[in-house]
Amino acid sequence: MIPRHLEQEIHQALARFPAVTMVGARQTGKTTLARKIASQLGGVVFDLENPRHRLALEDPMATLGGQADRLVVIDEAQRLEDLFPALRVLIDEDRRPGRLLLLGSASPDLRRQAAESLAGRNQTVILHPLSLQETGPEPQDRLWLRGGFPPSFGAIDDATSLAWRTAYLADLVERDLRLLGFDLPPERMRRFLLMLAHLHGQVWNGSQLARSLGIGATTAGRYLDAMLQTLLVRRVMPFFTNLGKRLVKSPKVFLADSGLLHALLNLESRLDLQTHPVIGASWEGFVLQQVEAILPRGWETSFWRTAAGAEIDLLLLRQGQPFVAIECKANVSHPKPAKGFFLACDDLSIKHRWIVYPGEETIALGQGNEALPLAEALSRIPLLASRRPSAKA
Repeated sequence: MIPRHLEQEIHQALARFPAVTMVGARQTGKTTLARKIASQLGGVVFDLENPRHRLALEDPMATLGGQADRLVVIDEAQRLEDLFPALRVLIDEDRRPGRLLLLGSASPDLRRQAAESLAGRNQTVILHPLSLQETGPEPQDRLWLRGGFPPSFGAIDDATSLAWRTAYLADLVERDLRLLGFDLPPERMRRFLLMLAHLHGQVWNGSQLARSLGIGATTAGRYLDAMLQTLLVRRVMPFFTNLGKRLVKSPKVFLADSGLLHALLNLESRLDLQTHPVIGASWEGFVLQQVEAILPRGWETSFWRTAAGAEIDLLLLRQGQPFVAIECKANVSHPKPAKGFFLACDDLSIKHRWIVYPGEETIALGQGNEALPLAEALSRIPLLASRRPSAKA
């Protein structure tokens, strides 16, 4: 089992709160991680997909009342409607930290019930697919191609990995969205996801996408909201500042996992990816995934684009202000930024200007610009965060 970065955060949360809720897309490894933590802490696990466990928790006061001295893990907690009010009563009888670890797919019901019934008693954490920080830099190409869902990343070969992701997407539109409370037509959702794949990394234009699908813009927005709630889509908001320039004001939208993007486009091998027009947008989305996985507290991701063509693919904000500008280049041999990147960095007076590419060497490009391997860029971000904001970098 690959150690998960979230494990330490969950232990810290259990030391502070009576309950911790771990959510994430299906098959990100929530159950495996929770069982590991339960084993470490001498806890007990209830899985509400197991009929015996579900029956036992039909009377949660009686069943859980006898487990007050140990961690209780409840998997698929959203499947039992009356569970959360009972958990609130049990916690209020004993506010000791580390009583409950609740798991569930990215269900709006689970988040709502945790927020309403366990307010002030619970911390919610999100388990994303595997990151480069967790796998290490050696399998970077494999992680980029296959994505970070453990069964896909660890598959015996690329063909098996693609087959797993294809089945995952089929289950998503045919079953999982309905189980999560989204009543969306499967065939239309298939087309919507395919459109998102072709528009990966582009500025969201709901009206244009809606026309392509033959639906209203409001419906397209509802589909996007559903995918955002399932944590399978990322939305990056633009940065605004008063510089008197005409700025792009709509967000950019990405599939949250590079492997799902490639499955939607039927890209099985690295060669398939290298020869496909999506490679640049795919690399940008992959860099975004890895940066957000290690982003320090108080930092945000954004982007910058003007109508005149000045653009920063990925802008890292520290305390709301531009701090690092990243241009994503999938070209290994010539990782040079476009002129618009220089203009944008000058507009925002950014000192840290990185061109992140899939190569292995750090290259000085002049004017304060550097071409960096992804692993090097990821290692620099925590170092910058450790400095005081007023410090000269």
